[in-house]
Amino acid sequence: MIESTAARLAVPSQEARTGFARTERTVAAHDAIMGRLETMNTIEIGGAPPVRGPLAFPLCVAAWNLERCLFARESAARLRATGASLVLLSEMDNGMARTGQRHPTAEIAAALSMQYAYGVEFIELGLGSDEEREFCKDDFNEKGFHGNALLSATLLARPFMLRLWGERPWFTNGGDQPRIGERLAIGAMIETPAGPFVAVSTHLESAAKPAYRERQAKELIEALDVAFPGLPILIGGDLNTGNHAGGDFEAEGLFAMSAARGFTRHGGPIGGMTTRPSLITRRPKRAMKYDWFLSRGLRIGESRIIHSLDPSGRPLSDHDLITCVVEGFE
Repeated sequence: MIESTAARLAVPSQEARTGFARTERTVAAHDAIMGRLETMNTIEIGGAPPVRGPLAFPLCVAAWNLERCLFARESAARLRATGASLVLLSEMDNGMARTGQRHPTAEIAAALSMQYAYGVEFIELGLGSDEEREFCKDDFNEKGFHGNALLSATLLARPFMLRLWGERPWFTNGGDQPRIGERLAIGAMIETPAGPFVAVSTHLESAAKPAYRERQAKELIEALDVAFPGLPILIGGDLNTGNHAGGDFEAEGLFAMSAARGFTRHGGPIGGMTTRPSLITRRPKRAMKYDWFLSRGLRIGESRIIHSLDPSGRPLSDHDLITCVVEGFE
């Protein structure tokens, strides 16, 4: 479990990143790079929340894969409209050419007056897909960071990050998106009048079958049980359920595995899909149910799927956002 924090993450030089791209594409070579990178072993903490005390129940939580976050201002407006006091984000760029070298997590946190914890899932070694390159004005990435975040309307207690180790597919076989890194979960304890609970933003592997994601979820839950014994837990994000399984999210063993450990799932109407065509992902007929909350020890009320279109009808992401209401402890 990574608990080291900084106000800004160290940025590997352009020369170093060019060297990463030329490295032999093996797990051993990848892990040698990861082990010496401070960036990949530190959590960035920023922003200033308006509330210093506990968050009162009921409280709304939003989870959203923002697909790089091309439109931070409009995305913040969609999140503000939910009334969420906790926000779990994935696929958040930081210093990438395709998103104008900006730090959209920090921008959204500032717009919502929230504190944030941000972790680098991948250092991108290229500019992305052909579609993403259409948004690039530069031919380089200032940082090349891509990651997950947890935002809160109160101070985050004991922020942490966990790597969900797999087979390093984006380094060994990354195609047009070669990357250093692995999927991760980032979280913290959230204080309430009834005591603390653990909120976790995660993103499971897309380039894999269900058994791979089940193992990632199992290892995450086991690590949380060791670090936070007895505390209620809310995990949320893009679980990529149904990927490489014909879109059948019920084929995912992670649901039975987590249920056996006391978790219940929430993701809006069971027949409601959470993906849509976007400016980057142009698949008009592909609809999947990827996005979920898994809760234990919490009383969850309504969960919803909320469309990710701005007022003009432009998609802000290839995912709709999901919300749930935490009514209290069980």
